[in-house]
Amino acid sequence: MSEETSILVGNKPSIRYILACLTAFHEGAKVVRVKARGRAISKAVDIAEMVRNRFMPDLKVKEIKIGTDEITVKEGGTRRVSSIEIMLERG
Repeated sequence: MSEETSILVGNKPSIRYILACLTAFHEGAKVVRVKARGRAISKAVDIAEMVRNRFMPDLKVKEIKIGTDEITVKEGGTRRVSSIEIMLERG
């Protein structure tokens, strides 16, 4: 597995993303990026904190990036959506 893994948070239950993070670290990833847009931002923060506090207390939050992404909507236009990227690093 590579040094870095990205996990995009969506509508699935939180435990699936938590298990994906734990699996990535177990397989040798040094950094896991938890990414989300729009309404999933709060879920991404919860997932990062659960992984860090309950399962792997040796993890550190390396960096947090916030921004705005432009996405294309069905009507043919674009829409701006907030995004977050939380980088968890094994200590």
